[in-house]
Order: sequence, then structure tokens, then C-alpha cells
Amino acid sequence: MKHITSEERHTIAHLLSQSLSPATIARQLGRQRSTITREIKRNSDQRSGEYRHDLAERKSQSRQKGKAKRCDYTPAIAAHVALELSKWNSPEQIVGTARNLGIDCVSIETIYRKIWADKKRGGKLHEDLRRRSKRYRKRGAAKDQRGKICNAVSIDERPAMVEDRKRLGDWEIDLIIGSGHNGAILTLNDRVSGLLIMEQLTGKQASEVTAATIARLMPYKDQIHTITSDNGKEFAGHQEIAEALEIDFYFAHPYHSWERGSNENLNGLIRQYIPKGTNIATLPAELFSEVETALNDRPRKRHGYLSPTEKHKQLTNEEKVALVS
Repeated sequence: MKHITSEERHTIAHLLSQSLSPATIARQLGRQRSTITREIKRNSDQRSGEYRHDLAERKSQSRQKGKAKRCDYTPAIAAHVALELSKWNSPEQIVGTARNLGIDCVSIETIYRKIWADKKRGGKLHEDLRRRSKRYRKRGAAKDQRGKICNAVSIDERPAMVEDRKRLGDWEIDLIIGSGHNGAILTLNDRVSGLLIMEQLTGKQASEVTAATIARLMPYKDQIHTITSDNGKEFAGHQEIAEALEIDFYFAHPYHSWERGSNENLNGLIRQYIPKGTNIATLPAELFSEVETALNDRPRKRHGYLSPTEKHKQLTNEEKVALVS
């Protein structure tokens, strides 16, 4: 997809002044809604929130100038890479360190490409890699379509109020995998109250994850608005979950675990009871309900030392009162 043009920025600014939504603007421009939302978010005035064509154009040009320029694989760079590889530094470490020091360097992909070309010529650069015989697989959805989840909706399209943590009923979801992939734990948590739901699974099959999610969240159906997950194939049944619970399901960006920070934190707390390396399949079912209760009854500083159970009840009661009034 090509970049937003200057003319399109004129149109976006004009349509926003008429109070049209990003979705409507996207349809008029033939763009994805997430593209328009991202453009507005990145190039609006940070103080007023206003989107102006001239400011957006300046911000975009400044960002393009700041991007790393193409660098040739010169003899000096080749010698530097060989030296760093001999120290058992990975291509990722070589590139990252070079950036920090302001040293010219090529991309990670280029280094791997040169290593494998050297190997074909009988060279030994590959012997300094941690995984000597395994080819590096290029990153990015354009280069890897394996296990891609169909009809996934990006977190970019999630309502802003979810990020603000002011509404009960916005949940996060994840899996904790057992040692040797023996069993798994489905973890669900409300972003505001911190209420946790845990479920022991036999594995990470999408069908089992889908069924367990629907069953465990059905008692909260009237309170749930959204669920956010990572991009694991175990959540391929997201549309079935969304339809059954009548909610919106969103996917965080790859490798952005902080976008599900509450869930990551809870998984860490669960590890106090069920350490890494545990064969989850052999654990008694009673243990999971005990851990769930223990964590839901644990006082939290952010709630004024109310537990997630107490906070969830408090917020539920407040919502009921608001509806009555």
C-alpha cells in the first residue's frame, strides 16, 4: 500500500472539519480504516489534537528524513561483521550495537544473506552463528503467510476508551503453554478490575480455546465489550467467539506484548504457583480454581488495596445504579 499523499491529506483535513468519521473518510478515499486512523493519530497536533494538512505534511516529511538510509555492504562493514560474529554476537546484536554507536551497518537480513552466500562459497561465517545449520526466516507478514489468522481486526481500530481503562468489560486473553507442549492454561482478565479467569486445556488447539473462552465468559456476556489477544493461531476462532458473546475481538501488533500488559502481568503471577517447566496436563483441575481464587482475592495497590473480585463487584454495582438512574 502506497503512502498517504499530500492531496489525500487535504481531503482528510477537509472531511474531518465536517465531523466525518475515519471509517467514512477511509471509504471515500478507498483506504483501510486503520490507515486513516493511523495517519490522524501520528500527524495531528499533539497539544490540540487538531489534524491540519500543512502540519501533517511536515510531520510525514520529517519522519521520512529520519529513516535509516540504504547502506552498501562495503569491505569495512564486512570486516566489522566478521569480527563481531567471531565474538559470537548475533546479526541482531551487531546491527543494534552499530545503531547505538552511530556506525554504518546494513540490515539484519543483509547480514544473514551474506552469511549464507559465504557458506555456499565454502566460507565459515555461519559457524559462528548460534544455530549454525538453520536458515534465517525473514520477518514480516509479506514474507510469511503461514498460520495467518483470517479476518483479524487490528488493535488500531479498537476504541480509545479501552486504552484508557475506564470501562468495565474490556478483556484480554492469552495461553500459558506447559512443558513440552503438554497442556495449556487459558487466561482471561478484565483490564479495569483485573478479574482473572483460568481454564486448564489439553493443548492449544483453536477449537478447544474457542469453546473454553465462550463457556467461561458467557456468565459475563452482558458486561463484555471487547477482547484483545496476540496473534497466536490458537485464536483463529475469534469470529465465533465474537458472535457468541456479541463483542468485538481485536489483535495486538506482533511482538507488542505491552499492548496486553495486564494479561502479561497476571501470567507472571500465575507462574508463582505454576512455574515454567511444569507439565500442565498432569496438574489436578482443583489447582486452577484455587489459583484463580487466590489471585482474584489478592489486594491490589491500584485499587486502593481492594481485590479484583471486590473491584469488579464495585464497578458492576456502579453500572447497575447508572442504568437505573
